[in-house]
Amino acid sequence: MDLITIWFVLLAVLWAGYLITEGFDFGVGMLLPVLDRAPGDEGPERERRRRTMLTTIGPHWDGNEVWLLTAGGATFAAFPHWYATMFSGMYLALLLLLVTLILRNMGLEYRHKRHDREWVRRWDLAIVGGSYLAPFVVGVALTNLVAGLPMTEHTMGSTVYTEFDGNLLSLFTPVAVLGGLTLTAACLTHGAHFLALKTTGDVRTRARSVATRSGLVTAVLAVVLFGWLGAQRGTTAAWVTMALAAVALLASIAANAKGAEGWAFVGTTTTIGLTVVSYFLMLTPNAINGRGDSPDLTLEAAASSPMTLEIMTWAAVVFTPIMLAYTAWTYWVFRRRLSVEHLPARPAVDAGAR
Repeated sequence: MDLITIWFVLLAVLWAGYLITEGFDFGVGMLLPVLDRAPGDEGPERERRRRTMLTTIGPHWDGNEVWLLTAGGATFAAFPHWYATMFSGMYLALLLLLVTLILRNMGLEYRHKRHDREWVRRWDLAIVGGSYLAPFVVGVALTNLVAGLPMTEHTMGSTVYTEFDGNLLSLFTPVAVLGGLTLTAACLTHGAHFLALKTTGDVRTRARSVATRSGLVTAVLAVVLFGWLGAQRGTTAAWVTMALAAVALLASIAANAKGAEGWAFVGTTTTIGLTVVSYFLMLTPNAINGRGDSPDLTLEAAASSPMTLEIMTWAAVVFTPIMLAYTAWTYWVFRRRLSVEHLPARPAVDAGAR
């Protein structure tokens, strides 16, 4: 296996790691206004439920975003032409993603800094809105790479290079929008499984109920998306991984119905991971597929020099195990379930919550 292929595989691993770990973060954020209420609840209990849900991701969410930063940095260093084409062609969409993530992260950091109701409400809007919008934009962007972008070839001297030739609206094709909706639904289901695994009491029960319904919606969307992309770009290997992803999703729904939250979470983890693998299998040997008669941007044309890739490979050999070990350690330390009773009331906020 040459270095170009190795780094293409590593990018797939990084994207899978990001969507698996940040995926349940997004799901928890989406579920804040859904799981915070129960019949007969008063304001204080609703606020404590929200704080319980946010506490489950509190030790992890900022570390989970390292996967995205590393994926971006690795693309820049290993495949600079890929990076340049994406960030020029999808500039406004990626800027929207960046602003969304910043506002969402500010909400996670600042909602507890003051205890008045309006302050908390506004940051909750940032958390919930960002948790819906971010996976949608990521899903649209990744699906566009596979389904194809409008591209043109240019010549500078003796060098032929491929560039994006479209606008913001050309990114929002029906299949790309479907990809965004599917990833959003998958993250919601993944987050519900995570909450069911990490909480007790009413939050756990209601998270399981939501996971069943959202899981079925995700399954329908995924089947349509896989069929659409497979018909355009499918290979034998991609069809196999897409079929396995669908089976894993159905298995997660069945496990959730039986109360096996751990296996349900493993199921959606496997589904998201295999979906990323399927996307990259439908990309190879390209970095970006061309739309229609547009030329493709191949991995070979997008790659850095062999020396650059070799230096990066040795750096990855050293630092990747360290990152994985630290991540695994943090999840092990914070492995216990939480309940509303674990969090003390904050009267200044809770008394005014509605």
